[in-house]
Amino acid sequence: MLRIGLTGGIGAGKSTVSTELARLGAVIIDADKIAREVVEPGTPGLTELVEAFGNEILLPDGTLDRPALAAVAFRDDASRTQLNQIVHPKVGQRTSELIIAAPPHAVVVHDIPLLIENGLAPTCNLVMVVHAEEQQRIDRLTSHRGMSPDDARARIAAQATDEQRRAAADVWLDNTGSQDALREQVRHVWHTRIVPFEHNVRTGNDVLPDEAVVEFNPEWEAQARRVIARLWVLCGGLAKSIEFVGPKRDSGEPVVDLLNIEIVVETEADMLQIGKLLSAEEFPASPKVGLHRGADPARPLEIQIRHSK
Repeated sequence: MLRIGLTGGIGAGKSTVSTELARLGAVIIDADKIAREVVEPGTPGLTELVEAFGNEILLPDGTLDRPALAAVAFRDDASRTQLNQIVHPKVGQRTSELIIAAPPHAVVVHDIPLLIENGLAPTCNLVMVVHAEEQQRIDRLTSHRGMSPDDARARIAAQATDEQRRAAADVWLDNTGSQDALREQVRHVWHTRIVPFEHNVRTGNDVLPDEAVVEFNPEWEAQARRVIARLWVLCGGLAKSIEFVGPKRDSGEPVVDLLNIEIVVETEADMLQIGKLLSAEEFPASPKVGLHRGADPARPLEIQIRHSK
């Protein structure tokens, strides 16, 4: 199963991307939709919210009055924490149920507006970010959602910056043009990267680099940081260190476009355990002991695991 994280600032066009991915065959898990489902009338979630914050958070028909809930739940840190303790576990449980229900070889897209803000990017095999310029987003929010310009700006300011999203993005989707142009980008990524990536993960195939030498690309280190963050999630406390060892600018010569990452562990047993964890995900083992490669067709890489004892 390939897990894609989909995010973007409010008004950037994430819904268009999600709809197109669903049309192409992805299983969409919409975090906002789940968050609404777990507090619908008759659910334990809504009952617990009323017990915590009172009947004034309900509309006359018994549904949740979200602005009223926000007014009381975000008045201080204690109330916000209480809200999160009620809602987040239920969202997590429902998300797990949907993942289990998905076909074993599905491409699962986690549509999460606050993916970057909540530090969830490293839990995904691939992160897609939808981008539009701030004024475009303000115009869309005022014309399509009825927000005031000031409200739109405040909502945008409360989210991650474009720089933070770009640092987390494996795929950057430009929605400064037409919706047709955005959909075409999605189709291109689906057919050239996502589908072969899923196939490689499912079959245990790795991606070998083109042996042609290339000039240093400053984007390599940013790519390596994303891979390393992912590896820390997978390795847990087994790794002593995970470092990007090349190619780097100070090599002085053109090199093969291949990220080299080294994981150091305490013992040979730890080395074997991490190898199993990597092989179960998107980093299949090579014939050489301790060496793993990537399954992402757009990012050739090698991970060398060694123990210090």
